[in-house]
Amino acid sequence: MNNITRGLIIGRMQPIHKGHCQVILKTLEEVDELIIGVGSAQISHTLKDPFTAGERILMIKKFLVENNVDPLRYYIIPMEDKDINAIWVAHVNMMTPPFNVVYSGNPLVQRLFIENNYTVKAPPLYSRETLSGREIRRRMINDEDWQSLVPKSTVEIIEEIDGISRIRHLTKKEKNEI
Repeated sequence: MNNITRGLIIGRMQPIHKGHCQVILKTLEEVDELIIGVGSAQISHTLKDPFTAGERILMIKKFLVENNVDPLRYYIIPMEDKDINAIWVAHVNMMTPPFNVVYSGNPLVQRLFIENNYTVKAPPLYSRETLSGREIRRRMINDEDWQSLVPKSTVEIIEEIDGISRIRHLTKKEKNEI
């Protein structure tokens, strides 16, 4: 793969928050190009995964534009889940440009890529107690400040799609699944 370092990050980003943003920007300091996999792309409209893959791609793209990241340095690709871990890395390879380093804090993801001979790095986690999708969704439901935890563009997109109403409506039947 010539001398290009192309990294891979996969996350659900439900929604993208400032922790994700810091990891993406930090990773872009280490690689020439970054593949951002939007995980669980087939799932939406649940409390755990309220936003569609398209909505999350829009959130990520607008954050990167907001931060003047050269669009030639990244790819945003929806990644559907596969329930067979033994074939998941092959599925990821099929869906993405070639890459040579994987950034993940998820032990299962790390193990699967290590066993497929990839270099795996664990990115630092930033303020994990508040910068988590679960906490942001909880705050949305309870009408607490969530806006300070996400990029400005994400707030605008969630308002545009009426995402708060969506999440609150979903609590009527799925309260225990946040």
